[in-house]
Amino acid sequence: MRYRRCILIAAVLALAAPMASQAQQGRRGMSAERRAQMAVQQAQALLADMQAERPIEALNSVWIEELTWMEVRDALRDGKTTAIISTGGIEQNGPYLATGKHNYVLAGACEGIARKLGNALCAPIVKLVPEGNIDNPSGHMRYPGTISLREETFRAVLDDVASSLRAHGFTDIVFIGDSGGNQGGMAAVATELNERWRGSARAHFVPEFYRYREVFEYMETELGITEPTNDGIHDDFVITSIMMTEDPASVRHAQRVAAGKASINGVSIEDREATIEIGRKLLQFRVDRTVEAIQAAIGAGN
Repeated sequence: MRYRRCILIAAVLALAAPMASQAQQGRRGMSAERRAQMAVQQAQALLADMQAERPIEALNSVWIEELTWMEVRDALRDGKTTAIISTGGIEQNGPYLATGKHNYVLAGACEGIARKLGNALCAPIVKLVPEGNIDNPSGHMRYPGTISLREETFRAVLDDVASSLRAHGFTDIVFIGDSGGNQGGMAAVATELNERWRGSARAHFVPEFYRYREVFEYMETELGITEPTNDGIHDDFVITSIMMTEDPASVRHAQRVAAGKASINGVSIEDREATIEIGRKLLQFRVDRTVEAIQAAIGAGN
């Protein structure tokens, strides 16, 4: 109860300050007494909102963007004070995979991680990340459809998203990313936030999520699947099968079957349901390893 009261007070103070500042622009002609009265009224109205009963049953979702503000408030009160910020990308991924490859992966991964943790919610996926130089295009930016952010923009977005979550009472902010180019920026922002927050909340960069080598080892040793060839495109069986758990159209499954192209690196994906079942196992392996890493990081106070 005391914890919930602290969350409530912190939320009111955090939200009331900017409201008062914005309203001040239209109150310059008012007396100091009237301005003070209005500030008190606004704070009281906000406090009433924060104490109001939710009128309907909450949606069973771990995605903040799918929840109402009351559902997020109540989740925080119930102890869901860990927020996961996942970063993906929009980039070229060969002739078959959607440019949002990483974001399809993260849709299933963050859901699984949050539900297994039991005390976490997922922030909206950060879908735009550094993909190469925009002027004089480099890296993935050489291919149509890629959208890139400057590194400083990416880091500013991460900082703002994490700081927003902290302002509302989340105490552990976790960064995971499904692209190699995102890792350094997330690590740097987590370090900067911890220095600035001084223990009022903690940021955790969890690189274990992106350790694909371990996923391939699991696929080979536990599932008995190996890739005998390399097609030389930005694609592989691990990523393709995981994407299919979210949406087979994202890897153009039907079109590839029709064109006789339903394989990647020598492994067939023609059997849709069998491939999806393997994708689920690979995704669960990543979820389990990441949950272990998050729990260790939070438990160690990193």
